Amino acid sequence: MAPALRDPALARRSLALLAGAVLLWPLLVLAEFKPWTLFDERSLAATGRFLVQFFPPRMDAEFLVLLARETWRTVAIATAGLTLALVIAVPLSLLSTARLSASTLEGHPGPARWLRRGVRALLVALRSVPELVWALVFVRVVGLGPTAGVLAIAIAYGGMLGKVYAEILESADPAPTQALLRAGSSRWQALLFGALPSSLPELLSYTVYRWECAVRSSVVLGFVGAGGLGQQLDNAAKMFAGAEVSAILLVFIALVMLSDAFSRWLRGRLA
Repeated sequence: MAPALRDPALARRSLALLAGAVLLWPLLVLAEFKPWTLFDERSLAATGRFLVQFFPPRMDAEFLVLLARETWRTVAIATAGLTLALVIAVPLSLLSTARLSASTLEGHPGPARWLRRGVRALLVALRSVPELVWALVFVRVVGLGPTAGVLAIAIAYGGMLGKVYAEILESADPAPTQALLRAGSSRWQALLFGALPSSLPELLSYTVYRWECAVRSSVVLGFVGAGGLGQQLDNAAKMFAGAEVSAILLVFIALVMLSDAFSRWLRGRLA
C-alpha cells in the first residue's frame, strides 16, 4: 500500500481492539453469555409457539378499557414519582453545587465543603440502589399497588436528577453567578438570575428524558406488584396469553413514542 494511503493509526487501533477483546472475553465467560442457545431446536420451537399466539392482538372493548385504565395509571405512577424525585433532587443539587457558594468563591469553603461531600454521598446512596430493588422493599412496607412504584421512582430518580442537575449547574458559565455573589446576592438569587438562565434548556430536556425513563421503569416495576401496565403484562405472560401480551406491548410502544415526541417538541420550543 502506498504511504499516502496507509492509516498511521492502524497499529494503535488494532492493538486497542485486541486488548479490548482480551479484557472482554473473561467477562463474557463469567456472565455465561451463550447467544447460540437462542438457535437451539427446542428454543426455536418454544419461541415459534409463543409468537404465533401474539397474532392477532386482543382488541375487544372490555380489554381496551382495561388497557386505557392501566396506561393512565402507568403515566400517573411515572409523573408522581418524578415529581417527588424533583422535591428530593432540587435542594440536594443546590447544596452540592460549589459554584453557588459564596464561601467557595472567597476561597474559604470551611464546613460547606464537608456539607457538600455529605450531600453527594447521599445522592450516591440514593441512585446506587435500582428502582426495582426499592420497589421490592416498598411492596413489603406499603403492600401491592402504585404507591410502591411511586416511592421507588422518587428515591432512585431523586439521586440521579440531583447528581446531573449539580453537574449541569457546575458546567454553566460562572461569570454571572460569581458577579451576583460578589455583589452580595443570596444563593437563590445567584441561582435564579445567574446559573439558571443558561442552564434551563438543558435542565428541562434532561427532566423530560427522565420522565420518559420513569414511564418505562413504571412498567418494569409492575412485575413486582407496583401496578400499571407492567402488572398486566406479567399476568398475561404467566397465563401464556400471547394476544394480550402483544396488545400491551403495542400500547407500551405507543406510550414511549408519544413521550419521545413530547420531548422533541419541548426541546424545539427551548431551542
